[in-house]
Amino acid sequence: MKTKDIIQKEALAALLPLHRGGVGVTMGGGKTLIGLRHMDANYNEFAKFLVTAPKKSVFKEWLAQAVEHGLDYLIPHIEFSTYLSLPKQSLDYDVVYLDECHSLLPTHEAWLNSFKGKIVGLTGTPPRYKGSEKGKLVSQFCPIVYTYVTDDAIKDKILNNYKIIIHSIELDRAKTIKVENKGKVWYTSEQTSYDYWCNRLESSSTKKEEQIMRVMRMKALMGFPSKEILAQKLIKAITDKLIVFANTQDQADRLCPHSCHSNNPDSDENLEKFKKGSISLLSAVLQLNEGVNIPNLKQGIIMHAYGNERKASQRIGRLLRLNPKDTAIVHILCYENTVDATWINSALEGFDSSKISYQQH
Repeated sequence: MKTKDIIQKEALAALLPLHRGGVGVTMGGGKTLIGLRHMDANYNEFAKFLVTAPKKSVFKEWLAQAVEHGLDYLIPHIEFSTYLSLPKQSLDYDVVYLDECHSLLPTHEAWLNSFKGKIVGLTGTPPRYKGSEKGKLVSQFCPIVYTYVTDDAIKDKILNNYKIIIHSIELDRAKTIKVENKGKVWYTSEQTSYDYWCNRLESSSTKKEEQIMRVMRMKALMGFPSKEILAQKLIKAITDKLIVFANTQDQADRLCPHSCHSNNPDSDENLEKFKKGSISLLSAVLQLNEGVNIPNLKQGIIMHAYGNERKASQRIGRLLRLNPKDTAIVHILCYENTVDATWINSALEGFDSSKISYQQH
């Protein structure tokens, strides 16, 4: 059985001899600490390190981890950048750390090609397909040389076990959706609306139009009321501590009396109450900060998988940091016979199929 310390030592042993390399370590494995210990091994009084991450909120975790593990002397040598700002950065660094390196885009390629120092990639979800755009970028600039996956962490009791239930429902054919356009008002059904956007997508004449139609179809699916009705039934039936990952802030407020999102001034207070157990139900729009630990969280409802295995794994991962003796129950709502089912199948490819079941509604 591996401990976090062993995982981090193995990852470092794989990275240190390399000029460019990456590790794929699941949640709970200590990716940030691997990065900091790599800095420690490359430290001198003139060293300059650049940490690149998708969001500025991630920077706080690097600083907190440095202090917690007695590596705070590194802090004056660390600068931070988002991926959006990476092409504007100086090239004068000894090592660049690409936190969530699966976030690389072609717009980063010129800067990375010009950079002569070491590159370290850190991710919990390496690109699945090496021939994909992101797969090629990761292979070129920080090829994955060490992996430690979710099921390994469960076996080693770093993460708890899980059970995923896909709740499959049909699109509603009743005309219950109000549509307003150019002063006209009419009613349509979920099925008719979905078919409309599918037809618009198929008849797209440019890649830009195709991209827009895909987004419009996704927004339509996210806004259909039938999933919300099912979620309300599940919420009433679940007595465990439960988090609901909603699609929008309005939906989060409708589903739960306590919500956590950027437009709710009570978000921090609600999260504290949820952590302490004074409330047992909370809705959130985006995944909570990975550093947030929620004791006794047993179940979760995911309204939409986005066809994005990273978003799915982040949300599922929120439920995998319980007591290792516990089993998390993850409910994912799915429209059958739609692209929604395809997205969910893709998002769950990295999870153990024996732990996934289906319920028809």
